[in-house]
Amino acid sequence: MSHHRPQTHRALVVVDVQPTFCEGGALAVEGGNAVAARVAAFAATHRDDYDTVITTQDWHIDPGTHFSDEPDFVDTWPPHGVAGTDEAELHPALADLAPDHSVKKGRYEAAYSGFEGVDVAGRPLADLLAKHAIVSVDVVGIAESHCVKQTALDAARLGLVTRVLTDLTVPVTPEQGQAAREEMASGGVRLETSDR
Repeated sequence: MSHHRPQTHRALVVVDVQPTFCEGGALAVEGGNAVAARVAAFAATHRDDYDTVITTQDWHIDPGTHFSDEPDFVDTWPPHGVAGTDEAELHPALADLAPDHSVKKGRYEAAYSGFEGVDVAGRPLADLLAKHAIVSVDVVGIAESHCVKQTALDAARLGLVTRVLTDLTVPVTPEQGQAAREEMASGGVRLETSDR
């Protein structure tokens, strides 16, 4: 007999916590490994706050001009998150996370938002949230200035109550982080810490 806990109608969306974006990876973000560890600890202690936990992963097969040998780090990037490679898998810190759904994005294009991704059955993130009657999402992961920002803005546009837990994410640079937080705030995203 399964225990029935009250539905919270909340989801935790863990964005792109992959070795490819952490120290030692192809597109390393300073502080990435530490964020991975903090996300894992938070998810372990707050699992019952959420009806569902969903991870997203950059999973590039042939994303066209998104990859470049001479990247500008705005529209073009060094190869990263290559489908089937170890560094595209979920970060080892998340080994015990056991997400309810896993969404992969960017197979043949650039994809910054988790809402561009689909699960193994081809269901997009928005459909998975609707399936669980989710009304609010907490977005964490890497990088705050890029995929976390885009995922959070898309969630807010869908009418979801959207928070980014600022201590469970990290930007590519402090300046880009500041700009991202301003953009998210003006887009209706709440910026809070995970201890709230």
